[in-house]
Amino acid sequence: MRVAVVTAPEQVDLREEPVPEVGPEDVLVRVGRTGLCTMERRLYLGTKPIYPVAPGHEVAGEVVAVGSAVAGLPGVAAVGETVTIDLLTRCGTCTSCRRGRSALCKRPQGGALADGTISMGAGFAEFVKVKALQAFRTGAAPIAHAAMGEPLACVAHSARLGGLRAGDRVAVIGAGYMGRLHLALARFKGAESVGLIDISDERLAEARAAGADWTSTPEDAAGTGGKQDVVFVTAGAPGALESALSLCDDGGTVVLFGAFPKDVLAGVGPDHVHHHELSIVGVYSQEPQDWTEAAAIIASGRLAADLDALVTATYPLGEVDAAFRLAAKSPVYRVLVGG
Repeated sequence: MRVAVVTAPEQVDLREEPVPEVGPEDVLVRVGRTGLCTMERRLYLGTKPIYPVAPGHEVAGEVVAVGSAVAGLPGVAAVGETVTIDLLTRCGTCTSCRRGRSALCKRPQGGALADGTISMGAGFAEFVKVKALQAFRTGAAPIAHAAMGEPLACVAHSARLGGLRAGDRVAVIGAGYMGRLHLALARFKGAESVGLIDISDERLAEARAAGADWTSTPEDAAGTGGKQDVVFVTAGAPGALESALSLCDDGGTVVLFGAFPKDVLAGVGPDHVHHHELSIVGVYSQEPQDWTEAAAIIASGRLAADLDALVTATYPLGEVDAAFRLAAKSPVYRVLVGG
């Protein structure tokens, strides 16, 4: 089978790799679509120089084989079903996993291809193999929607740890792909209002078209949106935490979803946090219960219009280099590979 490998900055090659053998508890999936995320962009541009590496962790496809120990079990995907795939290698035994925080599994993530190439998902390929418990059925949803299972699971994780409830007033800092998914999920969960904050007029206009109740630049957010119950920071930048805290009403929560540059520090007044009972929550990745929720939402079709609007372009696997180039050098929401 073919698998894409990033070998150097702005260099992506297709290599031949044996089709994975299916173990008793595995499923083999023919990849239908794989999304290009920030990690792949960094690998491609050389800001995260890990070479050679086989990336791709936002994967969906059709089950073509099921292991003998799990075939026919309730909840296990059958041959022919469409699934979205969790490619984290959760160990299940470290302190984080034992506490139910497997997003923070302490075992090093990833694996290797047959020739020793580092695998960080290896989803830009014709087939992937995972444990059956890591394949989540998405019903009759389009394959492009199923490929958004991983980022939607991350957003479900964000909403869960942030304590989002129906009736909450919500602001999202950053109107990119993950900001838009936060908008969609918050509306789905019954938020009273959802506003998006960004520096791009174009992205703010697109957010309004997608159902945002209000939009604003960072400078005008307090006057435009007023006080909020939950503020999601999906674009980590200097000043974002301070801005988010200033938007919170008493008892509000700031959820730090997007990664920040390592050298960014924040000036936070502990007494202000104390007296107003504010919470600052860091969220990272996703966990199995978030996958269950994300897959069910995708299968329901209730976010179909939102997900459709976030597909910028689709390329076949044979043109994966062009897909990487577009995703890395142009403003996009999601570029998908496969088909």
